[in-house]
Amino acid sequence: QVQLVESGGGLVQAGDSLRLSCAASGLSISNRAMGWFRQAPGREREFVAAVSQYGSNTIYADSVKGRFTISGDNAKNTVYLQLNSLKPEDTAVYYCAAAYYGLGVGSGLGVSQHDYSYWGQGTQVTVSS
Repeated sequence: QVQLVESGGGLVQAGDSLRLSCAASGLSISNRAMGWFRQAPGREREFVAAVSQYGSNTIYADSVKGRFTISGDNAKNTVYLQLNSLKPEDTAVYYCAAAYYGLGVGSGLGVSQHDYSYWGQGTQVTVSS
């Protein structure tokens, strides 16, 4: 049984940093693309970042490029999302997702929710101004 469990969310002020974690079980993050999405109240879920299988490639949404960093620790089977220079508009529930086996990242792949087969329950990030 596959499980993705996010943690690390919280209430912070604008300009602060957070690190989100996604602990995976039932699959290996080393041979799957992994992604982060977020959903703000009243808005659709949107792509944030993804890392390819074996960690060879990362992609980011324009709104977070240069501020957020996705990474993975294969030994811990955990994916991270480092959030720096947070803004109020980053407030959302952040979801971790595991892509369908064999899916690449880049050239348009890895940015759609339909590319992902497993999802976590989400962790709330709230940024106050």
